[in-house]
Amino acid sequence: MSAPILMALIWLIAANVAAMFPSRDHHWRFAYVMIAIGIPLLGWLTWQQGPIVGLLFLAAGASVLRWPLIYLMRWLRGAKGPKSS
Repeated sequence: MSAPILMALIWLIAANVAAMFPSRDHHWRFAYVMIAIGIPLLGWLTWQQGPIVGLLFLAAGASVLRWPLIYLMRWLRGAKGPKSS
């Protein structure tokens, strides 16, 4: 098993284990750290293993960090919408 795949699997396990514990800020601080680690890791994984493996791990990471993505989509939809009043 290559190093990028092993690191990505460790990232997924760490994100899932951390999500099981209660948090006062609803895991947002941890989500920021995981995003900061995950983006370069995903680039490395995609560069080493190809786009199919990269897309699979992108989907896995998006399922773990779904709330930051949901809030990002809501923010983008609100920012691009027509202004009323």
